[in-house]
Amino acid sequence: MNDPAVQATRTLLIEALAAAPDADTNAPDLPTMFTPSSHRLALDPDVTVVRGARGTGKTFWARALTDPALREVAAKSYMMPRLDRTKVITAFGGIDPVLGGKRTVTDLVKAGFKPRDLWSAVILMALGQPEVRELETWAERIEWTQQNGEKYEAALRRVDRETREQKQTLILLFDTLDHLHSDRRQLDLLLAGLFEVALELRLTTGTLRAKIFVRPDMYESAPRDFADASKLGANATDLSWSRENLYGLLFHQLGNHASKQTQAFRASTGVWREEGPGRFIAPVDLIADQKRQEEVFVMLAGPFMGTDRRKGHTYTWVPNHLQDGLGLVSPRTWLRTLFHSAQRTSDKWVNHPLPLHYDAIRESLSYSAKVRLEELQDDIGWAALTIEHLSGTQVPMEPSAVRYAWNSSGLQAKIKELVQGTDHGSGPRGLDSTGSIDFDEVMRELLALGVMTKRTNGALDLPDIYRLASQIARKGGVARKPVS
Repeated sequence: MNDPAVQATRTLLIEALAAAPDADTNAPDLPTMFTPSSHRLALDPDVTVVRGARGTGKTFWARALTDPALREVAAKSYMMPRLDRTKVITAFGGIDPVLGGKRTVTDLVKAGFKPRDLWSAVILMALGQPEVRELETWAERIEWTQQNGEKYEAALRRVDRETREQKQTLILLFDTLDHLHSDRRQLDLLLAGLFEVALELRLTTGTLRAKIFVRPDMYESAPRDFADASKLGANATDLSWSRENLYGLLFHQLGNHASKQTQAFRASTGVWREEGPGRFIAPVDLIADQKRQEEVFVMLAGPFMGTDRRKGHTYTWVPNHLQDGLGLVSPRTWLRTLFHSAQRTSDKWVNHPLPLHYDAIRESLSYSAKVRLEELQDDIGWAALTIEHLSGTQVPMEPSAVRYAWNSSGLQAKIKELVQGTDHGSGPRGLDSTGSIDFDEVMRELLALGVMTKRTNGALDLPDIYRLASQIARKGGVARKPVS
């Protein structure tokens, strides 16, 4: 018999997680904005670079910073009053940026403009330099900037002085930089120029700051051959998500969805504090205490991934199987998995006595892995190819067996073909100018990216979040399921 209360909670999971924040498609809003403690530095105006993999919240925070109401919430949550005295201008990415998109940048690169000069012109436009704003094209603006270095520095000093007198901070925001240029080699040079100009702002002004949201691999691959480049790392942070953060995010979404089921969820999990229209803050233990979080998740999914503990505890099993080789879980992947699990439960186990069936969770891993592998193909195409060319094998594998599989399947030619196109950019560090690949170097880079892991005996393995979307087996591992 279908318990109405269970069905209501299952419906809440489906509806709340379907609408969960994904700033690529949905703008952040006041009720669903979650402020994990580990993200405080990402919003600090003095932090120049915010590194985050796909789905970790880069665009979410970039858009939140541009919204005065959300900035006010963040300032209060993080006890960072400076955010209340901050003005944010979107320089690249997002809505209404100072600089246009990929086509504009591509044309400027083709015209031979240096990245440093391009970004300096963007800064002058953002600061409202009259001589630059009056010009009609970006080519003219960059040429003016090239020829007027003294006026450029004077403009920075002027705005810095005015902003300081107003007791404000001005942030120039850069996001979606993977869409900056199709050619990864050019993208690396553009990023290096941006890092150079941003660091210069940080070191030479008191109130003007750049904030750059970028993928870790892009940050690492950009050359650092400019003055004071070593200081960039001291002004950088990472968007990381602990297990407590992930469960806190889940419960925050369930407790802030606009439905009657939400009220019942809040009533069953403690005293929530109302903070503004439609926004509720969960009890501290629901956000930070693993024991309490597990108690609540057991209410949703039961204690075990089967009929007893031999199959694993749900609280630890789900995030453990979603993490990459670095132990990182994308919150987007996390919420998508639980959303899909609730849907599968509703379709196949509608009379299950809990909102989530453990087999639905298990089956949803393959769905999440498919999405994650597609993201890897978009972000680092050559890395996705290395997984594809292990199809039909079983992990863990000795490095020699991995090399054999790659050689016999023609991986080297495929990577060379991939990077010759304009849409996928550069290949691995192990690819030299002749097109020859050092597969040992490729393995080391895949380990650094979290696409592979190494066991204590030296054998190489793949995390489930990549393996389950491919024809790669693991003895005793989670079985691959068809994705529907």
